Amino acid sequence: MGDAPDDAHGREDQPAAPGHRTPSTEISTAPTSWHNTDGAARISAGHSGHSGRVHNVALTWEQAASLSAALLVAALCLFQSTAPRPRAAAPLVREAGVIAGLYALWQLAGTLSVLGTAGAFHRAEWIERTERFWRLPSEAGVQRIVAGHSALVQACNLYYAIMHFGVLFAFLAWLFVRHRDEYPAIRMTLGLSTLACLLVQLVPVAPPRLLPGYVDTAAQYGQSVYSLGLAPDQLSAMPSVHVAWAVLVGWAVVRVGTSRWRWLALAHPVLTLFVVAATANHFWLDGIVAVLLLVLCACVQSGAARGLRAWRARAVQPPQLSPEPMARILR
Repeated sequence: MGDAPDDAHGREDQPAAPGHRTPSTEISTAPTSWHNTDGAARISAGHSGHSGRVHNVALTWEQAASLSAALLVAALCLFQSTAPRPRAAAPLVREAGVIAGLYALWQLAGTLSVLGTAGAFHRAEWIERTERFWRLPSEAGVQRIVAGHSALVQACNLYYAIMHFGVLFAFLAWLFVRHRDEYPAIRMTLGLSTLACLLVQLVPVAPPRLLPGYVDTAAQYGQSVYSLGLAPDQLSAMPSVHVAWAVLVGWAVVRVGTSRWRWLALAHPVLTLFVVAATANHFWLDGIVAVLLLVLCACVQSGAARGLRAWRARAVQPPQLSPEPMARILR
């Protein structure tokens, strides 16, 4: 996927498109100097460095699918138990299996592309031109904000790689424990919006970091979670699942939370939007499209839920007797 670490990190690399750079295998840890060339941020590294990148510990889609199946079978067995404690643990195990299944689907989608890598860079350049036409801020300009602050750049790289899953899993656990009645609907919104994003991502789009004029900050500091070369997971930038999940978490915490501190949850989508631009992993439009898909899925789900409730209400109503036959009996 173009959004977060996945099992594609160990896949066979594909050749790079002519004229476009890929993350270098030589990662420099020396102090770096950033400068602007023709209005775009570029990076110049010192001579000392090392080869490597962040070790990927993410589950492959096969591993996640096996884990999901095992958890769901375990949940089924726990539901059949007559002991109270195993039955009480069954819902939690079931939900863990469902989330693992969604993760497996997300990982699998990162290996797929309906059009290969052809056209991925042209689509990215079209997005860039569209943003300039709409006068959206330049992602390269955001990179210049963090330029020269290596600690801040590395913090952005880590936030992109770790908080994507960490915050989501913590949120789901909190929601399941503290607001169990709200959990099913929000989990459904999460699943639908993720599926919608994955379907769009089947059409490959390169992230800004693979275009001239942008800096692959994660590769520069040895923090990249992606494989070298142009595997499909690197060309799934549109839309941004990072942004979709972050907005869902922020909105849901504010809506269902009761603490006065719940508004701090909105910092997560704001930081995520900044980070995906600062690391050049996404264009602004990647995030905008993701939020639109999230809103669309939430509206469709809400409408379907209202329709289902209305149908159930009609189904349980007793049949209405016509007053005319009763009048004949009374005569």
